[in-house]
Amino acid sequence: MSDKSHNLPFDLRSLEIFLAVCEAGAMAAAARELGLTQPAVSLAIAELERKTGTSLFDRTVRPLALTLAGGLMRQRASALIADARQIAPLLRETKHGKVPLIRVGLVDSLSRALTVPLSQYLASRADEVSILSGLTATHASELLTRRLDLFLGVDDLEELPGLERWELFREPYVLLMSSRNGAVRSVSELKKLANAVPLIRFSGRSQTGLEIERHLRRLGVDIPNSFEFDSPYAVAAMVAAGLGFAITTPVCFAESQVSSKGLQIARLPGPQINRKLTMVARYRELGNIPRDLADAVRKVMAGTGISGLTIGE
Repeated sequence: MSDKSHNLPFDLRSLEIFLAVCEAGAMAAAARELGLTQPAVSLAIAELERKTGTSLFDRTVRPLALTLAGGLMRQRASALIADARQIAPLLRETKHGKVPLIRVGLVDSLSRALTVPLSQYLASRADEVSILSGLTATHASELLTRRLDLFLGVDDLEELPGLERWELFREPYVLLMSSRNGAVRSVSELKKLANAVPLIRFSGRSQTGLEIERHLRRLGVDIPNSFEFDSPYAVAAMVAAGLGFAITTPVCFAESQVSSKGLQIARLPGPQINRKLTMVARYRELGNIPRDLADAVRKVMAGTGISGLTIGE
């Protein structure tokens, strides 16, 4: 039987030794901290460098300095060791039906609707719950670097392996504009509207903003940049102030809590497009918790009535 462990250029013990040297700044000091001999530490570092094929320390200076590769190794090794140290406590806690900590990323447009229900539900599954609101792109990055355990957002990262996904719901993109604006039933009328008043955009940093821009390009609608914002509130508030029109969604408008007085919500001309909200987690790391949470979220959103927001013709 082949030993597949040789495919990895390190083990956890070698990473612990490496991190000890980083902290101590010298092989001898790290050896004393670890209760090892200096030759043993030097050998472990030399073997780690041999297997990774790169120098991790600049030995020409004192205290030892990390190379660029060494800095990257320190960052990743710290995360791996921290995760490894959580395994035993995690296993002990699961005997009681709970995990020690669940870290959730929540896209801004779901913050008002889901922060409290998510917190209440997860309190029964974890001793500590952390919910961070923000952009989906940020949460996706934090999931991949293990700073989050799952996220609810607009990007399902379908091109990446090692993840599991649950679709939560879909909603249409709609026009949000002043009641003083006339009906917009065609792409040509949309172009006329854009020539008359600015488009209040969602930021290009957001997946929602990117999807809207792609759709406008498909329609052949070229609208100059005027204003763009990250938050659903800012977009809706600008429209309510009479400073332009927006392409948004029912959930985004509900999140803004801006009064609909003096506003109209209309169907977006041309082919209809939807925004898909998805829960994404690392594959099988949290057992059934993500699946059960997705079911709970669907029930909460179905009960909000947001999808029933009146959309004019």
